[in-house]
Amino acid sequence: MDDKPHTTRLFVKLLVTDAPASVRFYEGLGFERIASVPPIIRLQWGGESDVYLVSPPAGLKLEGKKGTGVLVGFRAGEAGVDALAAKATALGAPVEGPHVQPWYTREIIVTDPDGYRLNFIEPA
Repeated sequence: MDDKPHTTRLFVKLLVTDAPASVRFYEGLGFERIASVPPIIRLQWGGESDVYLVSPPAGLKLEGKKGTGVLVGFRAGEAGVDALAAKATALGAPVEGPHVQPWYTREIIVTDPDGYRLNFIEPA
């Protein structure tokens, strides 16, 4: 039994090369902008998951593939994976799936403008 109160929230920080383009992309998928204080933009998915888009310092170059081997996961929510796949496609983003997984979920993977892979899931 878990007696700990649920007071912490999981979040992810993503270093982005073009913050305005990234914000347009994430908002186009349905993320809500919560705060914007450069160099950080805080977005939220479904009222429960935070994503911080961070513009790196001028001297730091972001090269190569981002997040290799990492999927940033979100519950698809009421929209469902099909609607999210359609939104991502309209935004010009690569979409993999939907695929039904052996753990009873239906999933898509959407790649953002910087190459980060977002995994949206719903019950199968």
